[in-house]
Amino acid sequence: MARPTHSFWSDFRLFFVRGLAVLLPSIVTLWLLFQAFLFLYNNVAAPINAGIRLAIVEVTPRVLSEANLPDWFRVTSTEIEEFKASTADPLLRNTEEPKLRTVVRTQKLESFWETWAFGVLELTGLFVAIVLLYLGGRLLGSFVGKYFFGQVEGLLRAIPGFKQVYPHVKQLIDLIMGDSKMAFRRVVLVEYPRKGLWTIGLVTSSSIKTVAEQVKGDVLAVFIPTSPTPFTGFTINVPADECVDVDMTIEQALRFVITAGVLVPEGHENPPASGVPQIQVPDLPDDPDDAEADLDREAESIADQSGSES
Repeated sequence: MARPTHSFWSDFRLFFVRGLAVLLPSIVTLWLLFQAFLFLYNNVAAPINAGIRLAIVEVTPRVLSEANLPDWFRVTSTEIEEFKASTADPLLRNTEEPKLRTVVRTQKLESFWETWAFGVLELTGLFVAIVLLYLGGRLLGSFVGKYFFGQVEGLLRAIPGFKQVYPHVKQLIDLIMGDSKMAFRRVVLVEYPRKGLWTIGLVTSSSIKTVAEQVKGDVLAVFIPTSPTPFTGFTINVPADECVDVDMTIEQALRFVITAGVLVPEGHENPPASGVPQIQVPDLPDDPDDAEADLDREAESIADQSGSES
């Protein structure tokens, strides 16, 4: 049987999709990291940088004499006059010289801040933010810090509107970034949704007291992930003696569910079940003409086989 010919356009589509499938996860990851960096820079680092520059402008002239100021920090009378001539704000034109000197000095410092060593000073805000977060974490981790933060948190929870949102946001943040990031204990198999059908589940904790009393025994809360988004699953309550432990990590189980069973964890591969042949997916034809030709060839092959059998 002659092999179908491939056009340039069909090959281009095939390899374009393959390249996109390979590169897209990396591109999306880099884009998310870049957006996170921009958010931190614009909302955290930039205000801190502005505060540092303001402090430098206000404190430096009080600490150092005019002769000891760096050249980029000095403001001459000529620069003040040039600023008055260039500004369109009439209030600044009529402002006293000491205040104008501070405005011009702030602009010069900002320009120096952005251009010195390829803008490395712009990272000062991020560095200060990291240090402050670390110190804040150390403080809140102490007994006194926990007490005062608990009092402040109690006041925030009493604010209308805020109290409806804050507890849910805090719960989500604690789940993602807390000490116990994931409540999943182990991977198990449960017969769900009926006997004879085995489903992968993730044990989260012991079930509630009411369920245990009804079963009259130990009951586990098992999270059943769903494909392709495993964190949109549901929770069932299963007797502990009906849960079969699986020698598989949480990540392996989630990967198996996300891919709908396509990616089997290493060491858990299983040969095809007895009597069940391997399913082979044929290549898609490039265009309708090729599809019709394949059907004609298939029909001729079936007719030949029928004739030889008869």
